[in-house]
Amino acid sequence: MSFDPPIRNPLSRADLEPDPIAQFGKWFEAAGEVNPLPEAMTLATVDDEGRPDARMVLLKGFGPEGFRFFTNYEGVKAGQLDQAGHAALVFFWPQLDRQVRVRGAVSRLSAEDSDAYFATRDRGSRIGAWASQQSHPLTGGREELEAKAAEVEARFEGEEVPRPPHWGGFLVVPSAIEFWQGRGARLHDRFRFERPGGEGPWVLTRLSP
Repeated sequence: MSFDPPIRNPLSRADLEPDPIAQFGKWFEAAGEVNPLPEAMTLATVDDEGRPDARMVLLKGFGPEGFRFFTNYEGVKAGQLDQAGHAALVFFWPQLDRQVRVRGAVSRLSAEDSDAYFATRDRGSRIGAWASQQSHPLTGGREELEAKAAEVEARFEGEEVPRPPHWGGFLVVPSAIEFWQGRGARLHDRFRFERPGGEGPWVLTRLSP
């Protein structure tokens, strides 16, 4: 299997938007032109013993308020997010040799925001949100999951499937956003925006790779 070499454009301070959310938007748009799933991101958390955990999730919106994603509130990652109150995100777009790291406080979105997004999901995904007890053992195997999905389908036959109370969104409010551009000889370009406490002006620093 062969791969095309990544596009490596130099990144200077003058190239960066003063607002890192605007800069992220530019990179996200560029990634969407060459990457089939630019919204895929690693979500890193810690458990109640401080041990790290990570998994891939999908970004479902971003803006001045932060970065949004949705999940089952009764799953392991939601429990870790609720307890720690902080999380980290990583985006990697190999076609452009670019990486973005985000760190910040995390909290649940409002029920209204979660309802609005849930309404955009296809029916199958809505049924799945009811049927899956995320992270819990399936002692009955795949058949148990499919049986639960069939029960939900029958329950809401001919009706709209509402958002289950155990499912909704989270918002990561960034206190640091780092942009990494791959370069030759491992001499990469790396810039970090920081805003302690999530408030006030952003401070930009170039970092050694």
